[in-house]
Amino acid sequence: MNSTFLSFLTDNLETFFTYTGFANATWGHIIMLLVGLVFIYLAIAHEFEPMLLIPIGFGMLIGNIAFKDAGLQIGIYEEGSVLNILYQGVAQGWYPPLIFLGIGAMTDFSSLISNPKLMLIGAAAQFGIFGAYMLALLLDFEPNQAGAIGIIGGADGPTAIFLSAKLAPNLMGAIAISAYSYMALVPVIQPPIMRLLTTKKERVIRMKAPRAISETEKIIFPIVGLLLTCSLVPSGLPLLGMLFFGNLLKESGVTRRLAETARGPLIDTITILLGVTVGASTQATEFLTIDSLKIFALGAISFIIATTAGILFVKLFNLFLKDGNKINPLIGNSGVSAVPDSARISQVVGLEYDPSNYLLMHAMGPNVAGVIGSAVAAGILLGFLA
Repeated sequence: MNSTFLSFLTDNLETFFTYTGFANATWGHIIMLLVGLVFIYLAIAHEFEPMLLIPIGFGMLIGNIAFKDAGLQIGIYEEGSVLNILYQGVAQGWYPPLIFLGIGAMTDFSSLISNPKLMLIGAAAQFGIFGAYMLALLLDFEPNQAGAIGIIGGADGPTAIFLSAKLAPNLMGAIAISAYSYMALVPVIQPPIMRLLTTKKERVIRMKAPRAISETEKIIFPIVGLLLTCSLVPSGLPLLGMLFFGNLLKESGVTRRLAETARGPLIDTITILLGVTVGASTQATEFLTIDSLKIFALGAISFIIATTAGILFVKLFNLFLKDGNKINPLIGNSGVSAVPDSARISQVVGLEYDPSNYLLMHAMGPNVAGVIGSAVAAGILLGFLA
């Protein structure tokens, strides 16, 4: 009896062990677990985009707990599982427009309205998107995949997720992680490029103070912005429509509760769900591929191109502006839509060379223009590649 019981117990323990993460883990799972821990470390120790990197990093831990495929319905790619249901917000593109609603409700477009030519800087920075698109084609990616990869250059995570869900769902995990990684690394990547491409004289250029903007102008802007951008690029409507709607909620003055919900509890909830599910989608078996490495390399290149294009455009533009109206090229980096981190970097680097020259309000103009520009670029790519 005792030997039969012990045999029964041993068999059960052996069966149990086959279901554990220890028995099913591969080197790929271990690598991705370490990457998740690095994301969490960077978020906590260095405060690199903690609102994004902590959910994504922890999602990586969740997604790379190895398990035996026995119909348990626990994996993010198993239809009907809880994680799979939550992941539909990413896969079907539901979360990004809701993120844009919250962004619109917290964004002040005053600096852009007061100096509309700053929108050109945001447009110039989108060159990184199309530069990466062409490079991806050279690396033998399909056109639709190249378009989804290129959007990383806009440094806009929700836009990257929205476009990749439409054009290249199989690459969405790598594209999303790449986009958010480079957004978090803005303080590391951009300053050396800014110093390299500008002279000491250019770094201390003082710009005119932005003019005061009336409440009427603030209310009209999202309406006109919606009609112009979405009439030009209707395929960008889900993102641009929600962005301008959120901004109207903020600026109308009569929907304060709705605006506070959009920029507070709603965007926080969606950010948590998006971050965790995007992180969990990086299962080693799906994520660790040669294509993922190529995407990370292209993401870095596109981000560098976007930053460089914004700065060089300002330098070129200054050739046609009179003294007193020139633009400090240190705000050229803020054309990428990593709001508000790119604008803060403009301010930080500018203060290194002139402690009394405050560039933040000027940099916010191209920064919010970059948000609009990346959504327009995504609409253009979706229009001719979908």
